[in-house]
Amino acid sequence: MLKDELKEIVKSQRESILTRDRGIRREKQINLSAGFCAVISGIRRCGKSTLLLQLMPQHFYYLNLEDARLASFELQDFLKLEEVFQELYGKGIFFFDEIQNIPQWERYIRNLVDNKVKCVVTGSNASLLSKELGTKLTGRHLTTELFPFSYSEFLTFSRLSHSEESFKEYLSKGGFPEYLKVKNSEVLQHLLNDIISRDIIARLGIKDFKTLKELTIFLISNIGKEFSYNKITRYFKLGSVNTLISYISYLEDSYLFFTVPRINHSFKKQVISPKKIYCIDTGFARVNSVSLSNDDGRILENSIFLHLRRKYREIYYFKEEYECDFVIKETLAVQACYHLTKENEEREIKGLKEAMKKLNIKKGLIVTLNQEERIGEVEVIPAWKFFTNKA
Repeated sequence: MLKDELKEIVKSQRESILTRDRGIRREKQINLSAGFCAVISGIRRCGKSTLLLQLMPQHFYYLNLEDARLASFELQDFLKLEEVFQELYGKGIFFFDEIQNIPQWERYIRNLVDNKVKCVVTGSNASLLSKELGTKLTGRHLTTELFPFSYSEFLTFSRLSHSEESFKEYLSKGGFPEYLKVKNSEVLQHLLNDIISRDIIARLGIKDFKTLKELTIFLISNIGKEFSYNKITRYFKLGSVNTLISYISYLEDSYLFFTVPRINHSFKKQVISPKKIYCIDTGFARVNSVSLSNDDGRILENSIFLHLRRKYREIYYFKEEYECDFVIKETLAVQACYHLTKENEEREIKGLKEAMKKLNIKKGLIVTLNQEERIGEVEVIPAWKFFTNKA
């Protein structure tokens, strides 16, 4: 690219980001350390750019690599960019948005890190980031995952207090900042199309947008359920189970979904057992699903998964004689139950206790919408208390 072109883009982007709303303070805290690259990864539109803005000191360099004007930007252009930054602003900390768009970006960032220059990058593809970080930046990066607003962040943003009613509103609307501002479901529908077309179709060269979108809607409509690769392959007539496995992995890399394996002492059995699927956001799931509008139980279960996933990377479900929704090894077992009744109480408690006994877990919880009691060693708590660590 021409240096003068870069200069104009840099100036216009800087002006644009400095006029943005600085948003609310996020729970995730980022440390800027010389000798390390701070990496912020997460789904599109979850607030990564706003978090960058909050981190920016008085002297900074910024470039958003999603800008269409940077379509011809290549690895060697980073050196021209550095000259532009220095000429315009003197010294500064480097901030790069959606850096995975530039092939071999990690080579340039490694050079900054080796020279003890502070830098922060964001990206919306987990696989690309992890692969590139693992080659050139092993041990030289600090990665933070950013999700849409948590319940506590939602309360701050919406100026609400902890309660059953505010939690129900959170379940319904989710945590995407832009959607909460404009309250237009098209925001989340367009987001779904953007992720499929820009993060998967364009980047990976897949041509079948229609099938991939139909698969995405199918998975959203079946959150909290076990799924079979073979059955879904036949249903969508994909021809190969490997094709479906690849499609789902692409959707996971874009942070749209998370798959949860069944825990088993045999790793081989764990790999071949059915998995469960969860979505990145309950508001997003409601807007883009064909069957979730009245299924409060599965929406609550998905929300509990997201709360746990913010804290733990390894989450499983347990299923033998009975079933337990979520287990964290040697730490915690959780059942999601919208409303505990005489009809389901025995099943929920037996599943929880079986998981605790088989996996040697001391703490077991049943998370409901609004019930609170203790049944033997099992604690039943309202979701709003569980989500805000008030129990």
